[in-house]
Amino acid sequence: MFQILKLEPKPLIWWASQRSKIDMAPVYQREGRLWSRADKAFLIDSILNGYDIPKIYMADFTVGVVSLNKKSLPYAIIDGKQRLEAIFDFADGKLALDDEFVFQADPKLKLGGLGYQDLSKRYPEVADVFSTWPLSVVHVVTDEQEKIDELFVRLNRSKPLTGAEIRNAMAGPVTELARFLVGHELFRSSISFPKKRAQDKNAATKVLLFEYQGKPVETKKASLNKFTVQAKKEEPKGKVELSARRVLDTLDRMSEIFLPSDPLLRSAGVFPVYYWFVRENDTRQDQYVREFLNAFEKARKANREEASDPARAAQADSELLTFDRFNRSTDDERSHMERYRILVRRFKAFVAKPKK
Repeated sequence: MFQILKLEPKPLIWWASQRSKIDMAPVYQREGRLWSRADKAFLIDSILNGYDIPKIYMADFTVGVVSLNKKSLPYAIIDGKQRLEAIFDFADGKLALDDEFVFQADPKLKLGGLGYQDLSKRYPEVADVFSTWPLSVVHVVTDEQEKIDELFVRLNRSKPLTGAEIRNAMAGPVTELARFLVGHELFRSSISFPKKRAQDKNAATKVLLFEYQGKPVETKKASLNKFTVQAKKEEPKGKVELSARRVLDTLDRMSEIFLPSDPLLRSAGVFPVYYWFVRENDTRQDQYVREFLNAFEKARKANREEASDPARAAQADSELLTFDRFNRSTDDERSHMERYRILVRRFKAFVAKPKK
């Protein structure tokens, strides 16, 4: 079943009153709060000045019993999350008009910096423009998750989504397992690179692909997308699930090695290399891994400074410079392998040194 219903628009204030009945974070959705304050204020400017805004798409679970309705809410956002957040923020008094806002119906009014509650008290006729604005919402009725996922991807195809955000909306075991893996303690507590644009799911997909292939491989957008599609029809069945179990084993070890919000894990580009380094390392040497990586990063920084000084450049460590060079092309197969090999070589020398 898949139906698109274009119902009579309801006013903005009605949708604001229904926010508790809307699932704003279904699994295929992007992270929220991506718009800047200026972006949100511009949307409110457009509404108050009578400009058209794009339609909102909602999964409508009010028609019959729908198995997809896991949170037992009448609606789930498909497209338009950032717009709804801006509308709700303005209605709640969390967002004000831009200081330079001009109300085109009456430019003499000085409304810059005012919020919805201010308008309701001082300029109720302007507040009414917002509250009665007919929000165009397309209601999608379906019990097929793949239909919703496909609609989300199609609606966002021309928007600047990251590869990870698009993959998060693609059905299949890779997407589901990436969502599961980022619930691990390492992703929740230890990584310190940003997660706003689904970078954590991207990193999880990369190490899942490593395990699936049994070695570090290219992890560019096209390769990850191909992996996501092919795993849906994989033979033998269960290979990707087995790969995920192996990822969990290594994540468990990494959780014992790395600290909460660890500065060593602030780069999503080096994360897969550190993952493979831990994965292949003897578990009896895990106690030395963080100390080694911390010393390695300090050495890289000092070496870059030395290399940039003409008087000392000749003494710079060429192997560390090689690591830096490969670190600029983080998704190439050779980059993964060469950085990993450098870590292995230097770690052997590190553990061989007498400990104080």
